[in-house]
Amino acid sequence: MSQKTLGLIHTSATLVPVFAELCNRFLPHVKTFNIVDDSLIKNTIACGELTASTSKRVVNYAASAQEAGADFILFTCSSIGPAVETAATLTGVPVLRVDQPMADKAVQIGKRIGVIATLPTTLAPTSDLVKRRATAAGKEIVLVSKLCEGAFDALMSGDAATHDKKVGDALKQLSNEVDVIVLAQASMARVVDTLSDADKKVPILASPQIAIEYLARQI
Repeated sequence: MSQKTLGLIHTSATLVPVFAELCNRFLPHVKTFNIVDDSLIKNTIACGELTASTSKRVVNYAASAQEAGADFILFTCSSIGPAVETAATLTGVPVLRVDQPMADKAVQIGKRIGVIATLPTTLAPTSDLVKRRATAAGKEIVLVSKLCEGAFDALMSGDAATHDKKVGDALKQLSNEVDVIVLAQASMARVVDTLSDADKKVPILASPQIAIEYLARQI
């Protein structure tokens, strides 16, 4: 069997080492390469939504990754998720949005599902994805969405402590209202590690590891 190649497409350079570590752990026999373009997320945030031109570029990156030899392609940013689904229909190899396996897992775990994000541009597509995956699974769910106001700006300005506190407080509050919590952004996962076991009343799902474990089963 020839060695498979996974192409990872990121909208932030900070995600490269996160996924490199996960790939080393769960996909040791798979070759990987990275494409990083932070203008994809910057343009999406600036416009307040995923635009047609950004979506087109997402599709082009998928084609480029396939041409570079990818047998599988993973987009690691949730905000561009809808464009990733379009790319999946136009690309000759499997294309995965990072939050799909997480959404499927959440739907399996509970009926009341909390979605938490620091950006409205991520909260909407992730919430929409969870609803659609529940429909696909034939399950009725109750979705509770929560936006951590100001947390993303704090993180971008270098104030990680404020970001972590805002996200942590929101997680504690949300855990009293739902059966399972979905983190809409991979960048929030490290906050979960700072919570005490008492604060983690329900499962809190982060997309990176769940996506890579899913790919490990597929590949």
